[in-house]
Amino acid sequence: MLGCSDSRVPAEIVFGQGLGDLFVIRVAGNIVAPSQVGSVEFAAASFGTRLVVVLGHTRCGAVLATLDELQQPAEEQSPNLRSIVDRVRPSVEGLLRTELRHDREALVRQAVRANIGVSVDHLRHGSDILEELIRLEGLRVVGAEYSLESGLVEFFDDAGI
Repeated sequence: MLGCSDSRVPAEIVFGQGLGDLFVIRVAGNIVAPSQVGSVEFAAASFGTRLVVVLGHTRCGAVLATLDELQQPAEEQSPNLRSIVDRVRPSVEGLLRTELRHDREALVRQAVRANIGVSVDHLRHGSDILEELIRLEGLRVVGAEYSLESGLVEFFDDAGI
């Protein structure tokens, strides 16, 4: 599982699992960088993991920070924070050219889901190891969104979000 580092979304509790039951990678904004890809490769190749869930959540701070940065760039920003924003940026940038830019709540909702979709796509198509496991051994990479409001998880269609 690749999830957000937000403490309100602990994967073990969300899915009712105990210690050692899940291989969990947590990073702000459930972004996919080389270290996350490597961690997923390790879980799938070494432990036989056959399901990878990219778990985003409503009102994600990394997505909100990215939208804020795109709408009103900060004069100075930590290069480390910028690296997170830069990974979220491609998934949300296009949304600001749509009518969603006039409805902050709808924009954030779609941006969170778009970010999950980009991470899923990156894992499916950004690693030779994962692509081979998908093709030959049935590895599935899916997206899901945890609702902070309801506590429910919605899984997205395997073909996309």
